[in-house]
Amino acid sequence: MRMTVQGVGPEPAVRLRPARREDTQAIARLFLMSSDRLAAYIWSRLAEPGADLVATGAARYARENTAFSYQNCHLAEVDGQVAGMLHAFELTASAAVETDPVLRPYAELEDPGSLYIAGLAVFPEYRRKGLARGLMALADTHAQTRGLSRQSLICFNRNLYALSLYADLGFAEIDRRAVIPHPSLRYQDGFALLLGRSTGITETSPL
Repeated sequence: MRMTVQGVGPEPAVRLRPARREDTQAIARLFLMSSDRLAAYIWSRLAEPGADLVATGAARYARENTAFSYQNCHLAEVDGQVAGMLHAFELTASAAVETDPVLRPYAELEDPGSLYIAGLAVFPEYRRKGLARGLMALADTHAQTRGLSRQSLICFNRNLYALSLYADLGFAEIDRRAVIPHPSLRYQDGFALLLGRSTGITETSPL
């Protein structure tokens, strides 16, 4: 899939493509950014002491047939270089109860039945060129293809740039939870917000 990027020539070497297993290092770096380092906390619980967190995240995304897999990621490339990422999948209900106090607020903000945008990020040198909007348009296509009437994501209320983008794309706040501080996190206070938007299709009930 090709797209137009602001500030680039009439035929920029930009494309959106499904991620591959060899992309997992870039995916891990982008997910650290998109999660405002919440992923750093999660991965530190999985890694051996002193282990490289990006390597831990890359190994997590190298798995298949699970939500947090490269198979649920699409990448934006500029001149053949990975520039940004969309990580999205259909969120299903879970009976599991999150016992970790740092993670519990985010589990409570899940919206089963939506296309959950778990990660959206663009490397700094490629920002303000329309890549994030192109990736979010792809999320809309994914939701429509799957017959999902809504999309959801979680954003920190202190991430004003991201909130402005999501509001401009039609997302509105549904719920919120107070952030539980931890040194791994970018934000030590404020709220995690559940945001949602309609996909523009109507859900139908089985007969």
